[in-house]
Amino acid sequence: MMRFSGRFRSSLIIGIQGIRARKLRTLLSMISLFLGVLAVVTVQAGASIAERALMSDVELQSGFDGTVVIDVMPHEKSPAIVADTMKGRDDAVSLVYTQAIIGEPGVSPINPGASPFDQAGSWGTTEVCDDAGNCVPGPPTGEAIEVMLTAVSGDLLSFRPLRPVSGDWLKAGTVPAMAPKIVINEEAAKGFRDHRVPAEMRVRGAKANLTPQIVGVVHDGDFQPRAYVRQDELTNWLPASSLMDPNYGQGITVMTVQGSPVEQVLTTRLKGAGAESYVNVVENRKQMEKQLMLMRLVFLSMAGLVLLIGVAGILNVGLATVGERVEEFALRRAVGTPRALLAGIVLAETMLTGLLTAAAAIGAGVAGLKIVSMFLGDSEPLLANVQFPWDAGVAGIIAGLIAGILGGFIPAIRAAGIPIATVMRA
Repeated sequence: MMRFSGRFRSSLIIGIQGIRARKLRTLLSMISLFLGVLAVVTVQAGASIAERALMSDVELQSGFDGTVVIDVMPHEKSPAIVADTMKGRDDAVSLVYTQAIIGEPGVSPINPGASPFDQAGSWGTTEVCDDAGNCVPGPPTGEAIEVMLTAVSGDLLSFRPLRPVSGDWLKAGTVPAMAPKIVINEEAAKGFRDHRVPAEMRVRGAKANLTPQIVGVVHDGDFQPRAYVRQDELTNWLPASSLMDPNYGQGITVMTVQGSPVEQVLTTRLKGAGAESYVNVVENRKQMEKQLMLMRLVFLSMAGLVLLIGVAGILNVGLATVGERVEEFALRRAVGTPRALLAGIVLAETMLTGLLTAAAAIGAGVAGLKIVSMFLGDSEPLLANVQFPWDAGVAGIIAGLIAGILGGFIPAIRAAGIPIATVMRA
């Protein structure tokens, strides 16, 4: 069992006694230091929460760190190879991208090209083109909405943290419905909210128009209107090969975990069929490390300036206290107390004051975050049930200790330098 040295233990005990004997001065020191330590705690907690928010937004699109992403280029054999490789696997998910128009049949969509609704007139066209590239004006615009359609096979939520807004996510493991269930993102929800759109969906290559059922809304970070559908429900109406049309450049994305045989088997089979694929591993934190570090340094520098003001306050109180205790320290020197022990007594008092202030600041930070979560959690999902970051507590303790050392260093040197002769003048 580790024990404190005699001098350290003596400094600590005398320091605690000094704090108890001078409660008012200790309180004044804590007040002067409180805002500085609270600033460090707040900045560290805010930086941690902001980092999580930033990472969460990136993960919505690219997936969790460590996810293996296989981008499959358009090829007539790709859908069958991907579907066969994925069969019976629960450690991978495939995403097939296409487009769909939901609404009145025989009309052009309000947002051609699945453009955002506030930019519907600035991009996309209503022209109809054949495979040879010949285009003619399309039908008049009607009550129809074009969406990017993602056909999902597997558990997408285990790879991308899509945030539910309302309703439910697609339920796998049930019998595929002839009226496919779809989940739309928030941008698509704007269109369905502002326009009376019939429940009829047109997908290129489908045998007939589908009747979709909207079962939920999610936040996926996409600025375009998008809908998600189970792949097996979509292929009730069109062959899997029609999901990927090389003429329109739509591809397939497969997401899997590191070490899964899906990566090697799929890439090998695709290469044998003459289809191209590209593999990369998601490393969001590594790519954003410099940006996150710069953000922390900027905010911590600002908090450090506030902390220095608190250090100046505790230094001022410490010098005044030493001035009042000159006779006490001289008497201790006269009875054989080493100079180092006198310095340790003063440093122990200021460091304990710093730790007490850190505890108060951390408590205030925890309470403040809890209140913010209670009032803003409903409007900001990121703040709902948010936990106080442990690194903010550690930063507060370190800031309190550093402030105690800096604020007590000069008073400690002054106390150690008091001559024994001072007691003769008292």
